[in-house]
Amino acid sequence: RSRKIQIRNIPPHLQWEVLDGLLAQYGTVENVEQVNTDTETAVVNVTYASKEEAKVAIEKLSDHQFENYSFKISYIPDEEVSSPPPPQRSRRGGHSSREQGSSPGGSSQPKQLDFPLRMLVPTQFVGAIIGKEGLTIKNLTKQTQSKVDIHRKENAGAAEKPITIHATPEGCSEACRMILDIMQKEADETKSAEEIPLKILAHNSLVGRLIGKEGRNLKKIEQDTGTKITISPLQDLTIYNPERTITVKGSTEACSNAEVEIMKKLREAYENDVVAVNQQANLIPGLNLNALGIFSTGLSMLPSNPGARGAAAAAPYHPFALPEQEVVNLFIPTQAVGAIIGKKGQHIKQLARFAGASIKIAPAEGPDASERMVIITGPPEAQFKAQGRIFGKLKEENFFNPKEEVKLEAHIKVPSFAAGRVIGKGGKTVNELQNLTSAEVIVPRDQTPDENEEVIVKIIGHFFASQTAQRKIREIVQQVKQQEQKHVAQGAP
Repeated sequence: RSRKIQIRNIPPHLQWEVLDGLLAQYGTVENVEQVNTDTETAVVNVTYASKEEAKVAIEKLSDHQFENYSFKISYIPDEEVSSPPPPQRSRRGGHSSREQGSSPGGSSQPKQLDFPLRMLVPTQFVGAIIGKEGLTIKNLTKQTQSKVDIHRKENAGAAEKPITIHATPEGCSEACRMILDIMQKEADETKSAEEIPLKILAHNSLVGRLIGKEGRNLKKIEQDTGTKITISPLQDLTIYNPERTITVKGSTEACSNAEVEIMKKLREAYENDVVAVNQQANLIPGLNLNALGIFSTGLSMLPSNPGARGAAAAAPYHPFALPEQEVVNLFIPTQAVGAIIGKKGQHIKQLARFAGASIKIAPAEGPDASERMVIITGPPEAQFKAQGRIFGKLKEENFFNPKEEVKLEAHIKVPSFAAGRVIGKGGKTVNELQNLTSAEVIVPRDQTPDENEEVIVKIIGHFFASQTAQRKIREIVQQVKQQEQKHVAQGAP
């Protein structure tokens, strides 16, 4: 027996929130990771806090019926529990040396990241893309120095198939252009369609930054390339599919130019997140980010990246080595309070269990208050999980429109003697923090310290930006405290 179980035959359209609620009924869920995307049903590995809870879950969930799907469950032996989760998508030989070599937070990292281009193509054109005896695809991969996976098993019977292209940014763009040409030629010959749109798949956690504030980035790409771009709604996301479809309409030339700009934005967002992930992994020993299941809309925050996961999973998790409990006040729109609390308080209880944190919502400051304060208390890993789920929930419940990213304000308290160090000489440290994390960091200058001699630091930004800024500020405070202790020790008689 072990604490880890595998659940198979999960309906692909099952909302993550529903599965999460089901699993939480039988105990504290520490990890959930999605194992495959090649079968028609989803498979997840679940780690419970104890063997007893896993045993109860196996008994209760075996043959659990969900819309004519019957769950299949088995134990995963203990020795496998600590191994890093497999990549989210099957990539034949996808772990290139470039991926493995990424140095956490290193400045040379963006060059080394493997960020594939994923496209959706109509099933009727797959044969033409492959060509007779595979000649067309061989020629394409040779010319563009790329590796192209056509996922024919995925979406059996569906009208479209995903294609994953691994190459340099230029190689991806060239391969994309060639695929569009092949499809257009085939469509002209068979008179099956007038214009073939380009469809790019992107992980939901990156799409907000592609869209930009009030949709500015997308509008600019449309204007510059003469295309029309739409993005699939959040409602289409399921446990099985954390990706959204970016549809580009225009001539082949225009679509190809738009692909370059779209991928540039997505790659930038991904690189920023991987740097943030690696910093999280270094600052919180043993934090296994790929298994956190942070957003309700996807089991993994990011497209699979072995470099980051390896760094995160390598260190064993020592609860005793964690610093003291942290308190973060997160401000959410007043109208979102019901969604966070859930029916009869179910959601907030489940969230607290999942994160291992205390989560309380403070009373409204007045009848017209537009925001409410959520008080989260727990160690760094609990903060990461709790805040991540709250950001994800607000996006999922459409409290932010599809064309904007979820940005929230968080307050953390720091000792008044450390506030100067957070600001830095002439505001240098705060400016560096803002450049590094892309979060807005404000240390109000004329604050009167509270009864604990602490002052508030405000952090405003999207989830990863806010997290990285919080960790960096805690790191500065830790250093200042250690120096203070040294001075006291040296000054002692």
